[in-house]
Amino acid sequence: MRAVRWAALALVALLTVSACAQIPTAGPVGTSNDGGSAIGNAPQYIPPGPQTGASPQSIIEGFFNAGSGYQNDFTVARQFLAPANAVSWKPSQRTLVYRGSATVVPGGRPNAYRYELDVAYSVDQDGIMTQYPPGTKQSIDVEVAQVDGQWRLSKIPDGTVIPEETFKVLYRAFSIYFFDPTFTVLVPDARWFIDNSGIAKSLVSALIAGPAPYLKPAVASAFPPGIQLERESVPIVGGVAQVDLTPELRDASFTDRQRMHSQLVRTFAALPSVGDVSLRTNQTEVAIQDPSAPRPPEPLVDPKVPSWQVGIAGGQLVQYGSKQASKIDGLSSVSQLDPSDPAAAASQHVYAFLGDDGRSLYSIVPGQPARLLDSGQSLAPPSIAPDDWVWSASPDSGAAGQIVAFRPVGTSPSATVPRASVSAPWLAGRTVKSLRVSRDGVRALVLSEADGQTLLQVAGIVRGADGAPHSLTNPITLPVTAKNPDIALWVDESTIVVSETSSTAQVAPELVSLQGGEPRQISPLTGIQSLSAGNGDSAIYAMTPDGIFLLVRTSWTEQGKGATQLAFPG
Repeated sequence: MRAVRWAALALVALLTVSACAQIPTAGPVGTSNDGGSAIGNAPQYIPPGPQTGASPQSIIEGFFNAGSGYQNDFTVARQFLAPANAVSWKPSQRTLVYRGSATVVPGGRPNAYRYELDVAYSVDQDGIMTQYPPGTKQSIDVEVAQVDGQWRLSKIPDGTVIPEETFKVLYRAFSIYFFDPTFTVLVPDARWFIDNSGIAKSLVSALIAGPAPYLKPAVASAFPPGIQLERESVPIVGGVAQVDLTPELRDASFTDRQRMHSQLVRTFAALPSVGDVSLRTNQTEVAIQDPSAPRPPEPLVDPKVPSWQVGIAGGQLVQYGSKQASKIDGLSSVSQLDPSDPAAAASQHVYAFLGDDGRSLYSIVPGQPARLLDSGQSLAPPSIAPDDWVWSASPDSGAAGQIVAFRPVGTSPSATVPRASVSAPWLAGRTVKSLRVSRDGVRALVLSEADGQTLLQVAGIVRGADGAPHSLTNPITLPVTAKNPDIALWVDESTIVVSETSSTAQVAPELVSLQGGEPRQISPLTGIQSLSAGNGDSAIYAMTPDGIFLLVRTSWTEQGKGATQLAFPG
């Protein structure tokens, strides 16, 4: 059955059904001699096959239980299927992961049944995960028929179903990498695969298939349309992944081959057994370097921010580092504007802040006076992208023009600052509490609230030919456990710190990963009013009424006072 049919079936909402048979979560764990490369750490479950005389319910339960037995192309699971289905069934098309236990109920007509579950995640054939909140009920329609006197499944959608506990053991999060539109920075795209000896092929296939939907309009790939793996494996020989591709590889320029190589090398960095990549076609290595041209620069990976921060001291913007605040060269006084929530470009070409009690957005370029960019309403603290665009948002950010970006750099004091209205219809009716552009400049981290519900989301930034942002893609939503977070900041390319704020209560920030999993709480601290995040979780600062604190392993260490409202560039 086609994947479209599978999706339609899986998304049918159901009432909770009780008093039904429970499914075993997995069979025993065993090992086998898999002839692939010596990589992969997933255990091998050996589920039982069908029993003679088993009822239709037992056959259905046994089939779905066998979804954990991935080895040898799900040989055991295929034994539960009628002959034609055993050949046509595509187990890797999609994996549904359920909480608790699943049940089998009659389907309302002879030999028809429904398999009902509380779905936690779905993972498609390219490893793209979709998370669902608790209580998301889905069902799968199946049918059985007699084959040589035994019940077998005669109608079943493609894909497998496994319990959450089994998923956590079998699957592992990986990042595959695509380029920003300028081909200077590599951007991670989180995927989930069974961590077995076929993982190298899974990673390459996903890379060739292209980015996840939320990234697709915002990134670029060097792999040309139509290119495919030429064989059904990616051998690892002497630490080198041999990626054998179809002849489109030979038609690609040296530049594109180098970029493909860069995407693969970074993607394979998660596999300790792989140290390099050989691009091949027809099992013959293809050169990636033009011998007559200089080697191009390597793309940036997980760009870092400088060690200094911008802050407020004495009503002025200051630079903070080594526990001390200092004047920023070339900046005129802004005390009359009542500055708050400062931001700085890593280039130091432009700074931004809110003024007039948060109702106005200002920028200031060294050597020029501060400039009013936007005013008239409560604004989200500014964020400055790597290309020096200054971003902010106002309430009801889905309305036209309510997410805005400005580019003061290169604009004379007498000229109008270029302004871009950034479309994000999915934010209609929501108040943006925090908006942060990623350090690769490709993604926007948005914390928004409506009717007491806060969502943490990441969207791709779509730009025009001139580099100006014009829209955000439909986002992915990340889990948060904080009841009413106010702050969301990038910690690295795949990690975010989220926190509530309070002047008097204890607050426990949490780390959220784009690679999935539950948020991880870090040590609480009383009176967190703002946070800043540098390079990694060893550079997280909290500002309280008592001063500045740095997270050192599992505790907060006082750094003195010096400045307030610190922010790393970005």
